[in-house]
Amino acid sequence: MCVVVLTYVPDLSAVDAVLDLHLEWLRRQYAEGRVLASGRRSPRTGGVLICRGEKDTIDRLVATDPFVTSGVATADVISFTASMVAPGLTGLVG
Repeated sequence: MCVVVLTYVPDLSAVDAVLDLHLEWLRRQYAEGRVLASGRRSPRTGGVLICRGEKDTIDRLVATDPFVTSGVATADVISFTASMVAPGLTGLVG
């Protein structure tokens, strides 16, 4: 699994101009089982995604995010192996 930390580059008006495309991209990733959770950072300086897959695969996936392709955000992909999870999420361990 990977945690993806998105950091906005320009002002929020540029981010908002691409937001609908980013949300459409996210919906496809959820439908395909790649993204497990996502949301805005507080304060609104970027976002965070929890993704299923190896780092190289998620690196390639995130490179297709409209936020990244348009240059309004950079992405840091952090690989990790879940060793403990909340009840109901046991399929994510290991």
